[in-house]
Amino acid sequence: MTEKVESTKKVKIPRHEMPCQDPQERAHNFEEVALGYTQEMAVEEAKRCLQCKKPLCVTGCPVEVLIPDFVKQIAQGDFQEAGRVLKIKNSLPAVCGRVCPQEAQCESKCILGIKGESVAIGRLERFAADFGMKSEEVKFEKPVQSGKRVAIIGAGPAGLACAGDLAKAGHAVTVLEALHVAGGVLMYGIPQFRLPKEIVQTEIANLKKMGVEILTNQVVGKVTSVDELMENGYDAVFIGTGAGLPYFMDIPGENLNGVYSANEFLTRTNLMKGYKFPDYATPVKVGKNVAVLGAGNVAMDSARTALRLGAENVYIIYRRSRDEMPARKEELEHAEEEGIQFRLLTNPVSIQGDERGWIKSLTCLRYELGEPDASGRRAPVAIQGSEFEIPMDTVVVAIGQGPNPLVTTSTPGLELNRRGNIVADAETLMTSKPGVFAGGDIVTGAATVILAMGAGKKAAAGIDQYLKSQS
Repeated sequence: MTEKVESTKKVKIPRHEMPCQDPQERAHNFEEVALGYTQEMAVEEAKRCLQCKKPLCVTGCPVEVLIPDFVKQIAQGDFQEAGRVLKIKNSLPAVCGRVCPQEAQCESKCILGIKGESVAIGRLERFAADFGMKSEEVKFEKPVQSGKRVAIIGAGPAGLACAGDLAKAGHAVTVLEALHVAGGVLMYGIPQFRLPKEIVQTEIANLKKMGVEILTNQVVGKVTSVDELMENGYDAVFIGTGAGLPYFMDIPGENLNGVYSANEFLTRTNLMKGYKFPDYATPVKVGKNVAVLGAGNVAMDSARTALRLGAENVYIIYRRSRDEMPARKEELEHAEEEGIQFRLLTNPVSIQGDERGWIKSLTCLRYELGEPDASGRRAPVAIQGSEFEIPMDTVVVAIGQGPNPLVTTSTPGLELNRRGNIVADAETLMTSKPGVFAGGDIVTGAATVILAMGAGKKAAAGIDQYLKSQS
């Protein structure tokens, strides 16, 4: 009876909101928007957890974090132990605590959410991970070495998660990254104000302490190939190269100066330190007016970045209504608070240029919603004769991206689907080539960081099993 009363009390305790920078201030700086819980807030939030005997929250986590265990440690004030428990399953907890869509995963399964608000699992994950970074260094116990070598292509979330689990299993791991800095989309795709670069590099440094070797400027498909890696002593290869090939709308004017793919726009800003604007010169010109085509998380990141780079008017151009926007609710709210202007039920039909080849305006068409399409969303229908122009200096196309063909086309015998994604076994993630595994966006198409990490962990288990079978 006492237990039931206690549970009822916890349902009524309001969820603790995350402190954030003031919208008017943060719109003009690249410092992290969300400020994180204080120790007192974290303990109070953790005490809301019911500590269910059958924790459904864990079933909603792609990397199977021991959620009730680490939350319990926070509630008891043992933050160091909470961080240690987090690391058992998750190699990048400080990253996940910031960019993982917990509201659609672990938190959506929380029992408290049925009659009230779920436990803020993501915010507690961030708190515990950050505390672990700032406190005494955690010592890693090196496992018995297997004598097996694994090459991982791509130092993004899938590759790093795979590397961490393989290192824990005692295998020698080498990660080959095409760019000059490891981290993949965590470094070049997500803005500093959502995921500080220092956080990502600290997580990567921890992997190196576990024995993971990371080689940068290694463009697989050019300097080496999957087959050469296997021939040169690696017992298995994991391909985690993500989805880095941008899609465009195929409308007139997309070749004008000032048109970027979201991939290029964010990469230039992130890897060329545009986030230090205006103190650091970077080859990203935004001008006064910027349009971002699309309404996903990448579109929100692009729009909010453009605002911080000095644009006066930043528009999200989207042909459906707000209800159909795929971005996280939190990202939409933050963008709107900062002054991003939503031009909904609107679609661009052409980009106009001046005599020098630079953008001068964007021509759009107004839409209305019709019947649901194959995806279940109401299909947009153009309103004839509703064309209008918006003065424009920069256009960022953020409508998705596909698999980069560099690795796949240089690997004979690798089965691909019609979209160019690698076909991999659903359980082990082994490809059509024995000893070669693949996971993340290169297999599924563009998805979230946490789903890529989940694939990396699944592939690590498959690789471990494969290597043991080869002994």
